[in-house]
Amino acid sequence: MGEVMKSSSKRAIALLSVAALALAACGDDDKESSGGDSGNCPDGLQGDAIAVVENAWTASALEANILKILIEQELCTPAAIVQIDENSMFTGMADGTVDLVPEIWPSGITEDEQAFIDDGSVVNMGELGMTGQIGWFVPDYVMEEHPELATWEGLKDPEIAKLFATAETGDNGRFLGTDPSYSQYDEPLISNLGLPFQVVFSGSEAATVAELDSAVAEQRPIIMYWWTPTAAVGKYNLQQVQLPEYTDGCNNPPEATDCAYPSDVLLKLASAKLEAKNPQVWSMFQNMELSIDAMLFLLPMVEIDQQDPAEVAATWVANNEGIWSHWFK
Repeated sequence: MGEVMKSSSKRAIALLSVAALALAACGDDDKESSGGDSGNCPDGLQGDAIAVVENAWTASALEANILKILIEQELCTPAAIVQIDENSMFTGMADGTVDLVPEIWPSGITEDEQAFIDDGSVVNMGELGMTGQIGWFVPDYVMEEHPELATWEGLKDPEIAKLFATAETGDNGRFLGTDPSYSQYDEPLISNLGLPFQVVFSGSEAATVAELDSAVAEQRPIIMYWWTPTAAVGKYNLQQVQLPEYTDGCNNPPEATDCAYPSDVLLKLASAKLEAKNPQVWSMFQNMELSIDAMLFLLPMVEIDQQDPAEVAATWVANNEGIWSHWFK
């Protein structure tokens, strides 16, 4: 879900963090890893640590923790979860600093990032098993009171926009963005459609959910960037505002965007260096597949019940050997 970061200093900091985490994972083979079963590894964890990317959204955290547990428990290989922004992870995979990322939204891959896939340093490992959809969402009570918001054209009315206005946006409506590093073209879309709205970024997925929770409690109008699958869509009965239909090229270049976000068949990516580094992890990752039903079962435990993603992942692994065992064939 991200755009290319141009700052070399930020990239350097991110890659140093990756190296530190990988070393930490290798530091004590006798120490039982979080969520793993050391009884499966009588000689402890052996080999070079696998750096698993966790991006800044809940599904990615769950997938990363599931992979970490299985790599350590079933392959007796140390694994480190690396929290790194979407922009730095491509350079990290290209040079082997990070090994794999379990969830990629193809619509967010920029031209510079695609170059790593095209030159073979980053490898498309196949579909994850889910289709995602980014869009504009409002709670159901907003749509019920203003059915004209079923499509973007209802947002052209300045009086409608004022329903969403804040002191920060004046007469313009506030459109709530999320983490600025995510793939998003709401600002040019709003401009190109001539809508009286201003994008204000919450800063993170958690901050957006907190803002949504407050708005729903007060039955306040709110319109926001969001996506499925997430638990929040069901919890808050979010309704999607229909944007102009997506067609090939309508968001290229991004500043010319005048259409909806495309549906995304989610992918897995890995460093080309991983196959030689650990063929077993490479094979298992190729076979990994998670259904949208499985993810919708897991997401509420973290997003609504506030459970630790690592604990939720460990429980899923313990109860679903019938699913993940096929990844090792």
